[in-house]
Amino acid sequence: MSAPFELLGSHACFGGEQRFYRHDAATIGLPMKFSVYLPPQARQGPVPALLYLAGLTCTEETFMVKAGAQRRAAELGLALIAPDTSPRGANLPGEADHWDFGVGAGFYLDATAAPWARHWRMESYLMQELLPQVAAQLPIDGGRLGITGHSMGGHGALTLALRHPGRFRSLSALAPICAPTQCPWGEKAFTGYLGADRTAWLEHDATVLMQNQPIAPYPAGILIDQGLADKFLPEQLHPHRLEEACMQIGQPLELRRHAGYDHGYYFVQTFIADHLQHHARSLLPPTP
Repeated sequence: MSAPFELLGSHACFGGEQRFYRHDAATIGLPMKFSVYLPPQARQGPVPALLYLAGLTCTEETFMVKAGAQRRAAELGLALIAPDTSPRGANLPGEADHWDFGVGAGFYLDATAAPWARHWRMESYLMQELLPQVAAQLPIDGGRLGITGHSMGGHGALTLALRHPGRFRSLSALAPICAPTQCPWGEKAFTGYLGADRTAWLEHDATVLMQNQPIAPYPAGILIDQGLADKFLPEQLHPHRLEEACMQIGQPLELRRHAGYDHGYYFVQTFIADHLQHHARSLLPPTP
């Protein structure tokens, strides 16, 4: 059982409350931080929530500070949850490479290779600990959750949504890593966390997971935005591969390609309101 949350800070924001927390995470074996935006509607009872998974070099603060999502979340009545991207403080060899897309960066999976297997258990942490405890300790409806993410976090959003059918009602991503078994970032991280057996990697590749779906898992559609000036697009992200997989099984996908936009948070700021609206259609009752 996770320990009670320790409130680190709280700030009034668009009629709601931006909070930052820390807790002792049993699945990780280390303290973890996360942030939550509670819209004003949360004062009347539990509200639906969108889980946002950030990318490399980010923390639990990045999305809440840089994305500008709270205004629209307050209007819609959506809570926002943003965990830290990785365990910290284990003092393992190579952990300092956290910013180099190798071992150290969380990648939102459970590591099976030494020495990472003990603490790098981000999938179990999110699905078995953080989300249930957020719903238990805060005015959030754990039965009405959506998931999104950016870059490495977009990979996490896609794979967790496909690996845990029915857990999330809606799915989107911004500049996600769509085929990590076929890009240098994914190969480096998967080798470190999962070992050299590439068959184990396939369980964490969104394109492969989509190809293996018996039916379209999100019939209301998936939204992905991708900047065409993103320097990582040609070699690392491969959204066209996920697009092809969705076409094969009849999964509706709106893959929007935007000229001039790069990989950073100016891009995220520009399109985040569209993503909140996309999730609201599945998480909120229709307006009369």
